Amino acid sequence: QVQLVESGGGLVQAGNSMKLSCVVSGLTFSRHAMGWYRQAPGREREFVAVASWSGGITIYADSVKGRFTISRDNAKNTVYLQMNSLRPEDTAVYYCAADPAYNRLAAVGPDYWGQGTQVTVSP
Repeated sequence: QVQLVESGGGLVQAGNSMKLSCVVSGLTFSRHAMGWYRQAPGREREFVAVASWSGGITIYADSVKGRFTISRDNAKNTVYLQMNSLRPEDTAVYYCAADPAYNRLAAVGPDYWGQGTQVTVSP
């Protein structure tokens, strides 16, 4: 079975940093783009970032550009989201995502989802 398991969420003060991880099994990791979405209460789930098969192409939402960095380690079947200069409006459940095509993941959504991890940014 395909599994995407996030970790690293929690409570952090505004201005500080946090790094999320997602470990993937049950698919060919190096032939899938990997990304992140987030959803705050009462809001639509929104795209955050994606990395292509080897991480050579990355796309970020305007709201996180310059603050967040996506990376991947194909030897560990793991994708990361480094989040710097966090703001209260970054508070959301963050979901790991996988799809063969990075543009499809970013534009219409992924084939596979993780269960999510809560990130709370206090003022």
